Amino acid sequence: MAIQPRPTILVPGRINPRVTERLADRFEVLHVPHGPELELGEAEAARVRGVAVSGALPGHWIARLPNLEVISSFGVGYDAVDVAEAAGRGIIVTNTPDVLNDEVADTAVALLINTVRQLPQAETWLRQGRWEREGPFPLSPLSLKGRHVGIHGLGRIGLEIARRLEPFKVRISYHTRRPRTDLGYAYFPSLTALAEAVDTLISIVPKTPETFKAINAEVLSALGPNGVLINVGRGWTVDEEALIDALRDGTIAAAGLDVFQDEPHVPQELLAFPNVSLLPHVASASVPTRNAMADLVVDNLIAWFEIGRVLTPVPETPQKAAE
Repeated sequence: MAIQPRPTILVPGRINPRVTERLADRFEVLHVPHGPELELGEAEAARVRGVAVSGALPGHWIARLPNLEVISSFGVGYDAVDVAEAAGRGIIVTNTPDVLNDEVADTAVALLINTVRQLPQAETWLRQGRWEREGPFPLSPLSLKGRHVGIHGLGRIGLEIARRLEPFKVRISYHTRRPRTDLGYAYFPSLTALAEAVDTLISIVPKTPETFKAINAEVLSALGPNGVLINVGRGWTVDEEALIDALRDGTIAAAGLDVFQDEPHVPQELLAFPNVSLLPHVASASVPTRNAMADLVVDNLIAWFEIGRVLTPVPETPQKAAE
């Protein structure tokens, strides 16, 4: 009986090394640069049956792979993968939900506390010897105590953030496209209405046309002079020019950001504000969580080629999850 060749998996550019290590045990792995064009001959392209990708996979790349069956994307967000092109050809697309919910929710709460209590600045004060030379760090002008937190996007991660905030004795409200009937939090039908009602806004929404610069000057004005903005979702969601103006003018009190519109570029104006806490997109960036994401990327590919079903298909993809 002839031995069947192992399926070939294309890996464009960089990806968590655990992905390639595990793929090598079961697949032929084909590495290519992650550039504007797919640097692959026709014969090699025809061998590719799966893709493991972190970042973009444009439609013209997918079109170059005539026997592609499945795309396994590293991350919850998959907006950089041309899902419409894939779905049109019956190609399965997967992502890595749930395994990073806790880490991102933990980071959101930590970023909120850092922002209102200015803890990174206080640590810098100590490390620079200023405590000894100049005395105690100045009192933080804000506190988490008594705040009303609005969550922009109450999906899996948003709900984890809300649950973590409950023991802090803050009020919690939310805005999503549709209200949830299984929760007791107050629902607001628009983002502006939510911002008017709360003094703290945490954004954790995906990158969609509807969320582009959704947090704009109107929303920031509604949030008010005691307002705090936290973004652990997508930089795309915040109008950064409007945010800079709001911080400069005192329209809001502070902001904490883990994501930016043009990463890794961060506007110099944001770096200069003393009332802003900034992180380099690290919400899920721990070894255990990234390992779990890498494992799910590989496990989706294994499941497809062993049982013909994947574990975590994206909603647009033409297949339900495996039981």
